[in-house]
Amino acid sequence: MGLRQFVDKIKPTFSEGGKLSFLHSTFEGFETFLYVPNTTTQRGAHVRDCNDIKRVMIMVVLALVPAMLVGMYNVGYQAGIEGILPAFWFGFLKALPTIIVSYVTGLAIEFAFAQKRKHEINEGFLVTGLLIPLVMPVTVPLWIVALSTAFAVIIGKEVFGGTGMNVFNPALLARAFAFFAYTPQMSGEAVWYADGKTGATALEQLATTGDMQWSVMDAFLGLIPGSLGETSTAAILLGAALLLFTGVASWRIMLSVFVGGLAFGYLFDAVGVTDYPAYYHLLVGGFAFGAVFMATDPVTSAQTNCGKWIYGFMVGALAVLIRVVNPAYPEGMMLSILFMNALAPLIDYFVVERNIARRKKLIKNVK
Repeated sequence: MGLRQFVDKIKPTFSEGGKLSFLHSTFEGFETFLYVPNTTTQRGAHVRDCNDIKRVMIMVVLALVPAMLVGMYNVGYQAGIEGILPAFWFGFLKALPTIIVSYVTGLAIEFAFAQKRKHEINEGFLVTGLLIPLVMPVTVPLWIVALSTAFAVIIGKEVFGGTGMNVFNPALLARAFAFFAYTPQMSGEAVWYADGKTGATALEQLATTGDMQWSVMDAFLGLIPGSLGETSTAAILLGAALLLFTGVASWRIMLSVFVGGLAFGYLFDAVGVTDYPAYYHLLVGGFAFGAVFMATDPVTSAQTNCGKWIYGFMVGALAVLIRVVNPAYPEGMMLSILFMNALAPLIDYFVVERNIARRKKLIKNVK
């Protein structure tokens, strides 16, 4: 009650005519973060629902927590720290600066654009700000994180009009920018360990030798080198369960991504291109993380139900295709999703046109 009264007391200062009215967007952003807005749509088409963008974004953040926590422990585990708590604390201290830099950089840019345009601040970066550190190696320099975040928010989001208007997933754009602009800091054998050790990832070993030194259970639990949030398939599936239970993410896209990956994995295995089980693709690298948290982005994915099946299948299939055909780039999930982000509107267009043509035919037959 005291906080609500304080916010109401200072609100006129930031409203039109107040001394700090030029900071209205910033104040409104903090107010809506703390409380549900007390305004409703007055005109135009709208939907009345108990959920808003803030609640959806917070639900995704909660779903990311298991993968983040396991990833922090894994950082200490890979560094040889004994004990669960010491290993987790080691990883927490390594990951925290990256998370802070991502949020501070991205939110500062979002607030600046909102002030300039006199628009309200959207909560979309609550998820993007956490996704970016989770898809980066733990050793990535903080200045690269800041630069990549700025590129993703400005070029990948704000130039298109802000939250809900972007064509590509901003977190994946940040990773793609960092990977292609600063490849030595994003790939190779030295970037996956926080203690100076070196070693290839499971994907790199599969691409070069056809086998990996870790067991299937280690890969499933996340006890292998990799980006902070991508190693534990078990933790990712926990997050997926939460997203599906709350209806935040599309089960059609998730399922079809895994089906597409397995289908092409078994295809390459059958023709003798690969000599390891197809399901390895689902356990290593960023496949599971991309399927659950990236491919299901409601803004950049297909919108029609049929389109979601096509979109998801192609994401999984292309990811495996890139991994197998191009050994120099063993992780294909990032490029696969970005490519399908560009094709998602085209997929929906053809699905809608097909439905229109089918209905016209039915009407004609009835007549």
